[in-house]
Amino acid sequence: MQPGTLPKADQTSGTIGDLSERARAIFRDIVEAYLASGEPVGSRTLARQGGLNLSAASIRNVMQDLEELGLLEAPHSSAGRMPTERGLRLFVDAMMQVAEPSPDEVATIEAEARASGTSLEEILARTTGALSGLAQCAAVVVAPKADAVIRQLSLVPLAPARLLSVLVGADGSVENRIIELAEPLAEAAVRQAEAYMNARLSGLTLADAAERLRAEIATGRAELDRLTASLVEEGLAAWSRDASGPVLIVRGQAHLLDSADLDRARRLLEELETKAQLARLLDEARAADALKIFIGAETRLFALSGSSVVAAPYRGADGRVVGVVGVIGPTRLNYARVVPMVDFTASRLSRLMG
Repeated sequence: MQPGTLPKADQTSGTIGDLSERARAIFRDIVEAYLASGEPVGSRTLARQGGLNLSAASIRNVMQDLEELGLLEAPHSSAGRMPTERGLRLFVDAMMQVAEPSPDEVATIEAEARASGTSLEEILARTTGALSGLAQCAAVVVAPKADAVIRQLSLVPLAPARLLSVLVGADGSVENRIIELAEPLAEAAVRQAEAYMNARLSGLTLADAAERLRAEIATGRAELDRLTASLVEEGLAAWSRDASGPVLIVRGQAHLLDSADLDRARRLLEELETKAQLARLLDEARAADALKIFIGAETRLFALSGSSVVAAPYRGADGRVVGVVGVIGPTRLNYARVVPMVDFTASRLSRLMG
């Protein structure tokens, strides 16, 4: 696991080295109790638990010190304390102990990852849905979009320099694209381009088809005039541009509405609609090459809702990172439970892609 680090402004105080053994014990108990209940924790509650062997007054003094370090805060007029985002970061980075996912959690994720008779994208969506249900949060996966294999291509003139391109994939999928040409093209040239693509490029992926076209034009084997060859190139380029981008799948947004803080949940749902920004955030986990945890305002995307992201990259057969899977929820995540689940899901998806 490769968690994030304290923001630079926070590294001058509130680190693990600033805490005595007593302060560490009290801080850990407060954070664990808060993550379990979502409620501020008071000194009397900790004293009654008995594990610290300290009076409520002694615990209160340490809590005040922790608050001055920026690790705890008192919400409103509550006598209890809860961890700040800085405190959660310290706990996650330096104090949290994680275990393996439970057998039931493993079985649930495995069942979806082994599903047969469906597309890779659907398997990824189902696996992410299982992770969402287990974590009771929203879950996301950045999936590589498979390069379509061409079964048939049709070109339908809409205007002298405008065509509708219809691609039928080997998997039976049908997609349309509009192609804008630099200059008008005669009907005969359009039919010649269509015939060439179906005769020479059928059965190839879009990337392989583009490579074959370039090679045949370079060696003079493509019996196409300049305008017709330009149409074929532009058509393949249009499809390839759309096919190369990753697919972002979000599952389990409804779990966020179970939060006691509905205003925060609504803000998070609005933030999740900004998929381009979410994809950029998950790219940070892809670049990190290992599991990464983002807490609250550490990311601009979730600064308003105060949400956390636990995300891990998964790999293809060649060992390179091909996608990211993760969980999004309130900062009051059960990190010790969620982290191993996300890590296992990423490992399972890597096996699926291998």
